[in-house]
Amino acid sequence: MTETNITTDELVIIEVYFHQEPPTSQIAKRIGRARQTAHNVIAYLKGGHTALEYYRRYKENKSRCGRKRIVLPTNQQKHVEKQVAQGWTPDVIVGRQEISIDCSDRTLYRMFQRDTFEAGKLPMQGKRKPNGHQERRGRQAFRPNISERTTGYPGFNKEFGHLKGDTIIGVRHKSAVITLVERLSKVIITWKPEGRTAKDIETAINTWCHQVPRNLFKSITFDCGKEFSNWRSMSNRNDLSIYFANPGTPSQRVLNEHSNGLLRRGGLPKDMDFNTVDQAYAVGSVFELHGGWRTV
Repeated sequence: MTETNITTDELVIIEVYFHQEPPTSQIAKRIGRARQTAHNVIAYLKGGHTALEYYRRYKENKSRCGRKRIVLPTNQQKHVEKQVAQGWTPDVIVGRQEISIDCSDRTLYRMFQRDTFEAGKLPMQGKRKPNGHQERRGRQAFRPNISERTTGYPGFNKEFGHLKGDTIIGVRHKSAVITLVERLSKVIITWKPEGRTAKDIETAINTWCHQVPRNLFKSITFDCGKEFSNWRSMSNRNDLSIYFANPGTPSQRVLNEHSNGLLRRGGLPKDMDFNTVDQAYAVGSVFELHGGWRTV
């Protein structure tokens, strides 16, 4: 990138030429700068100052340039700290709009990186794979990739009816709860299958689909778990388009990951045996967790 600001070397050269009293245009030509740039420095030197003092003044003025950091009002700061203590993340806080937040979710994340809030660290911390890591999970036969979703539904980002699906597993990997999130309304849907095999998941999805108006939901995007391997029959029977995220890329299902984290902390922890609870308990946990969010 080309340097546009005057450098310390150029300031020293101008100061040396200044004492020799050549024309300003000649000084500017020798350092390859505009005449006005050289004139500004020379005018400052004529006031009895040095090149070092000019540089320090320049740095001080530069520090006041640019966009100022956003400082949230006290009521908004307290709201953010309260919700984070309950397990909410910045994007959920901004998206719910319970009160107006004068910044974006990205700005909130940066505030937490700078330890702006007393709440400390965020409840969910990402896990980084080592450099050179190759994902070996999810290698199965052909299934529709998430990249095909925009082709089938050009208005995907603006229309209701597109779900993201996953399962949360209970203690000793013997039970599961299906979690679905509608990406536009952020509604969380939970459904408890009899087990966690592909057949159990298929039966539970079919049962749920028969209880909602047909074609209310248009598509579901799952992760690459084997429990969703019966996707063809689910898609055909319920007239649903089913897509799959790439293996090892939770960033393609961020809404699902956040929702699962909230469910874990709000009534469906890892050490629970989901076989001991009924469907009403799973739905009730979501309703209580979100303070009145409508669940299907």
